[in-house]
Amino acid sequence: MKKLFLACSLLMVLTICQAQSQRDERVDLPRAETPEKVTTAMDAFFSAAAKAKLDVHSVMIVKDGAVIYSHWQSKGAPNVPHVLHSVSKTFTATAVGLAIAEGRLNLTDKVVSFFPDKLPNEVSDNLMAMTIRDLLTMTCGHDDEPNQSKREEWVKTFLAHPVKHTPGTFYLYNSLGTYMLSAIVQKVTGEKVLDYLTTRLFEPLHIDKPRWDESPQGISAGGWGLYLKTEDLAKMGQLLLQNGKWKGKQIIPAEWVYEMSKKQVESINPGTRLEQAEERGMTKETSDWMQGYGYQMWRCRPGCFRADGARGQYIIVVPDKNAVIAITSDVEDLQGELNLVWEKILPAI
Repeated sequence: MKKLFLACSLLMVLTICQAQSQRDERVDLPRAETPEKVTTAMDAFFSAAAKAKLDVHSVMIVKDGAVIYSHWQSKGAPNVPHVLHSVSKTFTATAVGLAIAEGRLNLTDKVVSFFPDKLPNEVSDNLMAMTIRDLLTMTCGHDDEPNQSKREEWVKTFLAHPVKHTPGTFYLYNSLGTYMLSAIVQKVTGEKVLDYLTTRLFEPLHIDKPRWDESPQGISAGGWGLYLKTEDLAKMGQLLLQNGKWKGKQIIPAEWVYEMSKKQVESINPGTRLEQAEERGMTKETSDWMQGYGYQMWRCRPGCFRADGARGQYIIVVPDKNAVIAITSDVEDLQGELNLVWEKILPAI
């Protein structure tokens, strides 16, 4: 009887493992053998990161559509969602592109048109002129970034903030502007951005149980607050690399991927103004935040592009090498971390 029980238990375990394997093959990215030069490069990367006190949580590299390297440090885990900070912005921009493709929005739509009941008593000409494209390119015209609080309605906070510059002419990194994109998508679709993307993006990519922080008004934060696993980031990067196509189906319009990832405006580090670059020792030769900004994505010095979040969260898409690098971290020296990616990882792939 005992032997029969053990045999049945073993059969059950094998069945579960086989089912798990089949499920993984269906939903995960394909795997390929790690080239020796990549192993050597990654050893050098993590050694240099440790020496520089850069707390890198995970790295996944996809080459020619297959994962050739993945590693999680002690604070990272394959099945644990990681806070993405401003990488969230790229997903919000994706939602905007899908809404445009569905005929719900236009780049030239005026922001004020969506919230006539949330406007300040005096609406300036600059506020009236602000468009969805201005929000996407961080050129809404604010001279400083508005701050939100739990006691306020965030849409009203944004609309009440002075618009000192003509929209489209002045770059200033603005996370609440991305929240406005989220609010607009929810306004025209009747769905939170998280829910809107679930059927259109997350489910086709088999991204399971995404989570997104919300405002007190129940709107996905948009500019921050999305939690995904490292492989989810790699999938998104691979989708962008493939011009929005996934397993033969066009998930994101190819033209929108192009517009998101190309340089739309001059850019500089969040919290910094373009005129401050020289006094802070920032140059286009040394800064990956001065290569240009697209629609909620950054250009990079090697000619690739990335989704980028505070403390070192990245989806780096390298078309010239048909590769994607997904990274999660908890670091302060973001440029130092990217320098190591360019110096150690990129030549090996």
